Amino acid sequence: MSNITEAIHLLEDRLQNLLSNYEFLKNENEILLQNITLLQHQLKEKEQLFAEQKKQYDLLRVAKTIEGSSTNTKDTKLKINALIREIDKCIFQLHK
Repeated sequence: MSNITEAIHLLEDRLQNLLSNYEFLKNENEILLQNITLLQHQLKEKEQLFAEQKKQYDLLRVAKTIEGSSTNTKDTKLKINALIREIDKCIFQLHK
């Protein structure tokens, strides 16, 4: 009979250990999910900031080229031609 009692106590101890581990892992999972959400939000903000700064850089580069700088002249001409084509497409669609 004592073997059965010992087995029950051992089972209770293991069950208690499993429940304790479950609660710990559940809490740890919640913390990790919160960290993921925070990091995703930070990443989104950084991507938006990067996009804005890239746009400002491109505009500055175009402005410097138009200003008379000899660097990136080819890029500026290509950009201007692309803008003109885009404007032409818009005008064409307006006349339809």
